[in-house]
Amino acid sequence: MEIWDIYDKDRNFTGKTMVEGEKFPQGAFHLVVHVCIFNSQGKMLIQHRQPFKERWPNLWDLTVGGRAQAGDSSSKAAEREAFEELGLKLNLQNVRPSLTINFDYGFDDYYLIEKNIDLSRLKLQDEEVSEVKWATKEEIISMIDHKEFIPYHKSFIELLFDMRKAMGCIIRD
Repeated sequence: MEIWDIYDKDRNFTGKTMVEGEKFPQGAFHLVVHVCIFNSQGKMLIQHRQPFKERWPNLWDLTVGGRAQAGDSSSKAAEREAFEELGLKLNLQNVRPSLTINFDYGFDDYYLIEKNIDLSRLKLQDEEVSEVKWATKEEIISMIDHKEFIPYHKSFIELLFDMRKAMGCIIRD
């Protein structure tokens, strides 16, 4: 059972927390993070979600993502998710997200990173991820069309690919 920090609409920490599964109090927001890793060939690392996952089972998704836990900064939550889901250590200290999207109950931070990774060295979290692979923008859009990928807006996927070398993105290697 996860505990989340509660923020106000301006992303100020309220000093309150809530337990996953509780109904969101009026005016309460929480933080979600995603890390999108691209290689030097311009492909994104994507993960296949386990078939027994409650949300979006058996579909492909962005590299990693999850909710920040109580006490997590955005960057710490992104580091934790990358390590938990893929066994990948990232240093995002002093790094801001490349993009933040507001949704009904929170803030969705996206970190865009360029890093060549040997997929055979990743340690996939059995409870979350069944496999990973590199995919082009066109492959991901085709997977969305064929209902094999979480149904993000295709224009959003295009934006992620277009922004991957923009200011604020982290270039490694």
